[in-house]
Order: sequence, then structure tokens, then C-alpha cells
Amino acid sequence: MALVRILVDGYSLLHNWPELAEGRPRHSEAARDALVELLTHYQDACGTPVTVFFDGRGSRKTKPKNTADKPVEVLFSNAGQTADDLIERAAARFQPYGEVLVVTDDMAERDTVSAFGSSVASCDNFIRSIQNALADLQENLNNHNRSERNRFFRSR
Repeated sequence: MALVRILVDGYSLLHNWPELAEGRPRHSEAARDALVELLTHYQDACGTPVTVFFDGRGSRKTKPKNTADKPVEVLFSNAGQTADDLIERAAARFQPYGEVLVVTDDMAERDTVSAFGSSVASCDNFIRSIQNALADLQENLNNHNRSERNRFFRSR
């Protein structure tokens, strides 16, 4: 089956990526925004839709609105639920449409979504995947620009 969606435990990924939004608290709006921006670039590079989940308790004042102009879906849990609850529900609902990848370092969460048939990735492996995909994209862009520049100068 084809990969239909990547579900990311946002705070789990942020805690494993100290270089992202360096110097900012892991639960800050700046750290979340930096993660969402990077996931947007990754989604553009890989072509698979990404949804990132955050625990919403305590972040009501800085909770961003999910708008149509943001390609990565950002969801916050409500009072009485966790991001893990939302991830489990989403993994179960997407399963009939194809393979779902869940990114988290929470072992209980990984076991639960694996039982639904979802694939799981550790945060470290996913970070490497993002870095590789973005490096490949940059290399392709550089090659394209070089080719176009050569074509332009030859036509003069």
C-alpha cells in the first residue's frame, strides 16, 4: 500500500531536535512554528500529506489557527484528551486508505498504532529522513538552476 499520511507527535519530535528553534523552550510557539515550517518543506519534498499533533492543554493563548494557506495540518488536543488520543484515532481512520506512518518516541503509542497496522518511525530516524529529503531537494534545485543558467547563456 502507498503511504497516505504522516502523523507526527509534535512535542516528541521537538524534544528530539534541539537544533530546531535553538534556545527556545520546546513548548513555545516559536518552536512549534519552526517545526511546522520544516514539515511543510518536507511535505513539499516527499509529496505525502503531514499532520502534526500537539497536546493543547496550557497553550490556549498561543494555539495557532489551522488555516487553508498552511499545507501541513496542525491539530491540538482539547481538555481531557492528549495528542496521543488524536494520533490513535487518526491512524485508525486513515488505515483503510493506505499505509500511515506515525512518528513518535512514545513506546506505548508506537505499540498501539502498530496494532492498527500503521508503520512507526522514531523521531531520530524521521529527522534523518527530513534532512536527507531536503538535501536531495536542494541538490535537484541547484542542478536545475545550473542547467537553466547554461541554457540561457548558450542562447545569447
